[in-house]
Amino acid sequence: MKLTKRQESILEFVSNCGPVTGERIAEMLSLTKATIRPDLTVLTMAGLLEARPRVGYFHSGKSPHRVVAEKLNGVLVDSVKSVPIVVNENCFVYDAVVTMFIDDVGTLFVVKDGGLLEGVVSRKDLLKTTLAGHDIHKLPVGVVMTRMPNVVVTKPEETVWLAAKKLITHEVDALPVVRKKTLPDGGEGLEVVGRFSKTNITRLFVDLGSGY
Repeated sequence: MKLTKRQESILEFVSNCGPVTGERIAEMLSLTKATIRPDLTVLTMAGLLEARPRVGYFHSGKSPHRVVAEKLNGVLVDSVKSVPIVVNENCFVYDAVVTMFIDDVGTLFVVKDGGLLEGVVSRKDLLKTTLAGHDIHKLPVGVVMTRMPNVVVTKPEETVWLAAKKLITHEVDALPVVRKKTLPDGGEGLEVVGRFSKTNITRLFVDLGSGY
C-alpha cells in the first residue's frame, strides 16, 4: 500500500504522540480537519490507525506490509475463484486448442463423468504437441495432459495467499479449485468447482485498492 506524504506525516505524528485528536493532527499540519478527514479515513480503513470516541487516533502497531498480508490471509479462494474451463480426456488436441482460444485461458482442466478431475493441459503442452508434428485432429488430449495425482490443486476454503504461493512454487498459470466427492462405489474423487489463476489475484488487488 502506497501512502501519500501527508498520510505518512499523519502516521508518524500519531505514532509519536498518540492518542491524539483529529483537531490536533490538523493543527500540526496547519490544515483544517475537513481537509485531512479523507486521509484519516484511508489510514483507519487500512488498519494503520485506530480511533476511539473521546480519545482520538492511535497507531495500530501494524506496518503497511503486515496489513496487506492480513487481508490476503483473510480472503478465501472460494470468494475469488472463476468458472472452470473443462474438456473431456477423449477430446482431441485440436478441439482443446480451439476451446483454449475461444475462452482465452492458458490451462484447461480435464474431467471425466461427474466433473471429476483427471488432469490438466497447458498452452505449452498443446504447443509442444503441435510442433512435434502429431495429427492433432486424431490425438486425444488425455495422451498429452498431466494426470492425477501429479496435478497441483487448491480448495475453496484455502486462503488466496496459500493458493498464490502454489502458483509461484509450481510455476503454473492456474489451479483447479476442487472439493472431495464421494463416489457410488464408496471411493472418493475431486470435483472441479472453480478456477484460480493469476488473473484472479490481479483482480483481487484491484478490488482491494479500489476500497481505499
